[in-house]
Amino acid sequence: IPLTVGGGIRQVDDVARLLGAGADKISVGSAGIATPELLSGIAERFGNQVLVISLDLKRSPNTESGYVVTTHGGRNETDLDALAWVKRTIELGAGELLVNSIDADGTRAGFDSEMLEAVRAISSVPVIASGGAGRASDFPVAAKAGADAILAASIFHEGSVSISQAKAELAAAGYSVR
Repeated sequence: IPLTVGGGIRQVDDVARLLGAGADKISVGSAGIATPELLSGIAERFGNQVLVISLDLKRSPNTESGYVVTTHGGRNETDLDALAWVKRTIELGAGELLVNSIDADGTRAGFDSEMLEAVRAISSVPVIASGGAGRASDFPVAAKAGADAILAASIFHEGSVSISQAKAELAAAGYSVR
């Protein structure tokens, strides 16, 4: 199983240690906002296929796109417009975007399709949907919104939805699953 590791990555040498320990990809969020050159440094040294950008986004009437970037798991709001930051991370070398809707996260009310569609419309790299999974039927909705991959946690941990149920819903909607 490919392993993506995130948290505590502050310099390019941290990535070398993690890859050396067996990680396949590295996820960077708040540190990349504080130090954007970290992102380009990782991409230049290891290739953009290693760099996953963790985006904790939430709705905001104070930005042009209607979404703002947050840090530290959504606890701190920045002044960055989410879609402008997405474009910038791709320019800096992002290989994938992990898009977590802070508004939907933990609600089990479904993924933020509008947010996913907005990110997908400007992204040239794969988009991973996160935040809001509650039912197996939520998975095809995220795929239709443009997600190349879908992340869910608590529904699988507690067993309210099985992985096979999520895959069956995706397959029934015409999406390829492994």
